[in-house]
Amino acid sequence: MIVRKIKLHNWKNFQNCEVNITERCFVIGANASGKSNFIDALRFLRDIAKQSGGLQEAVEERGGITKIRCLAARKQTNISITVELGEDNSDKLLWKYHLDFSHTGGGILKNQVIIKQEQVYSYIDKKNILDRNPNSKNEDVETIKYTHLEQVNTNRNFRDIVVFFQNIEYLNIIPQLVRESSLMPGSKKEDFFGRNFLERLSKLNERTRNSYFKKINELLKLAVPQLEELGFVKDNMGIPHLEAKYKHWRAKGSKQQEMQFSDGTLRLIGFLFALIDSKGLILLEEPELNLHSAIIAQLPEFISKIQRNRKGRIQVIITTHSYDILSNTGISTDEVVLLENTQEGTKANIVTDLEDVKQVVNAGLTIADAVLPKTKPEKIDSFSQLTLDF
Repeated sequence: MIVRKIKLHNWKNFQNCEVNITERCFVIGANASGKSNFIDALRFLRDIAKQSGGLQEAVEERGGITKIRCLAARKQTNISITVELGEDNSDKLLWKYHLDFSHTGGGILKNQVIIKQEQVYSYIDKKNILDRNPNSKNEDVETIKYTHLEQVNTNRNFRDIVVFFQNIEYLNIIPQLVRESSLMPGSKKEDFFGRNFLERLSKLNERTRNSYFKKINELLKLAVPQLEELGFVKDNMGIPHLEAKYKHWRAKGSKQQEMQFSDGTLRLIGFLFALIDSKGLILLEEPELNLHSAIIAQLPEFISKIQRNRKGRIQVIITTHSYDILSNTGISTDEVVLLENTQEGTKANIVTDLEDVKQVVNAGLTIADAVLPKTKPEKIDSFSQLTLDF
């Protein structure tokens, strides 16, 4: 199952946004256009559905509803997210999940959110499996604070949606957090492939972990030939570490751990692990950071190959600024979402729907040549001409 469509209302940068999503999708736009906020809508649904999660917790983690609501919101201040899910090997739609919520409380009352509408539609049965609002039967001021995604006794009829959201993975590895994880073991804060990356590796079945490292080592031989035999070890204190042999003038080389790995190496390892381990949708935040352009240029084809070869298909949504990624000739116009800032919030368009961009691509230029100029700040060419008095 994959996400086929995302519709956002008053969500962060987006006053109104509706776009179709492909199995491999590249989200591009200027700085502060909302690339991270776009994929955070899917993380938000994951945070609601995950164990020990929930709507109130997901909102609070993001600083409260005032930090989530679009600044361009007018009279309608409610926030809504709608996601359509379909089969990964056809155009057949399976489910639509819609969540609409708003603020309650303030003053002496605790600031929380309440559900205005939660709806699950089955395209197979052609009917609503769930349709609830504050006036629905058996709802009261307390029940309407909790989604059915987070309640196992009420989501039996659409458990496939719950499991899909729970399996959404996010990767924005911060190398320093990986290195410092040995100094702060057991962190409870979720930070996929960052602070808890090594801890997560330690929880894998040994056979599964060894299988993952075997695949990763094959790829590292090409991308980082100085490293050999990447593996997983625990020190005398039981703290997990990545360890590899670093080749140099000594015949046997020497052992290095994550503290000595470069930022690019750590991000590449996390990226490879995410693609191998994922069970569904992966959200990749600027995977090109700290990597050599020659490696970056290979990422689109590598992702596509992983998708084709996996027994269970995966969907990958990528935020990027990278010319090297977007210049790949295998990327089609329906795989790219362009975000553009406006006074009424960010607008999102599939590049296929932009006639001027299609003409550039049809003339033989790449997606990068056609689209990246649209993400450039209008007056950035004057940046180096500024005269500053100190």
